[in-house]
Amino acid sequence: MTGAASTNAGQLLALYEQMAVIRRTEKAAHDLFLAGLVKGTTHLASGHEAIAVGASAALRDDDYVFATYRGHHHALARGATPEECLAELMSRATGLCKAKGGSMHLTKASHNMLGSYAIVGAHLPMAVGAAWSARLRGTGQIAVAFFGDGATNIGAFHESLNLAAVWKLPVLFVCENNLYMEYTPIADVTAVANPAADRAPAYGIPGEVVDGNDVVLVQEAVGRLADRARAGDGPSLLEAQTYRHFGHSRSDPATYRPAEEVERWLKHDPLDLARGRLAELGVPEEAVTEADARATDLVQQAVDAAKQAPAADPREALTDVWADGGAAWRT
Repeated sequence: MTGAASTNAGQLLALYEQMAVIRRTEKAAHDLFLAGLVKGTTHLASGHEAIAVGASAALRDDDYVFATYRGHHHALARGATPEECLAELMSRATGLCKAKGGSMHLTKASHNMLGSYAIVGAHLPMAVGAAWSARLRGTGQIAVAFFGDGATNIGAFHESLNLAAVWKLPVLFVCENNLYMEYTPIADVTAVANPAADRAPAYGIPGEVVDGNDVVLVQEAVGRLADRARAGDGPSLLEAQTYRHFGHSRSDPATYRPAEEVERWLKHDPLDLARGRLAELGVPEEAVTEADARATDLVQQAVDAAKQAPAADPREALTDVWADGGAAWRT
């Protein structure tokens, strides 16, 4: 399913429900953290749902996806369940990575969601490598690297774009520009207005800006650029403009953001935009209400199951380190 024209009412309702599940899972993660059941910290993606859901709807199941430490929405969009994700955050044995990754490293390798990475920009070269592998094997797969606006000012971003362009690799770079690189406005430290898209011409590749809160527009843009990559025309760079509803992490109250800016973006909520589109397509309000209710029930069941799941066994800490299950260091 790619392109805005192919998104009918039933498909859009399904995308809305998926975003609703992600929003409620994020809220559950927030509440569980405040209750002391999630250790460490969390980087919530509330407000970014349309990017993950719209992009995933435009991709093949076997395409590769790489995300940042703010990656709950991508793991869920690529097939991880709320129960798996919340159990991982709560260090349960039933967690997505058996409690070895936590909030910042959600991974669903069986669905080619090849990880969330805490080192800013570290996964961009990895996506280039995955794209090279796909082309070498002739599978028609593409690799998609999602990253924040702050990554556009580090070396790995430029190195990855350059090599991908030189080799014309089937890779799509998607910047989730939420205006802030942690606590610093990206506009204060960047020479161009669009930190990702405006850099694309330097590497001879297409650079586009899309409303990252409109799931249909994201789906259409990713679908078109993915088709371009599969056709052998090389990489593209998509800058999806969005806004996080919470601070950078749970230790950040985000008081540095102007109140009028926050208010303006909260009125441009991805779920509200999708509801508006559904109304325009004639979808009854009760159908949307039912989708919300299903999302609420699913996440509540996930919370209950994660709370009841056994804690991770420390004896399992050194398993899954290597492909053969061993843990010995090798030369």
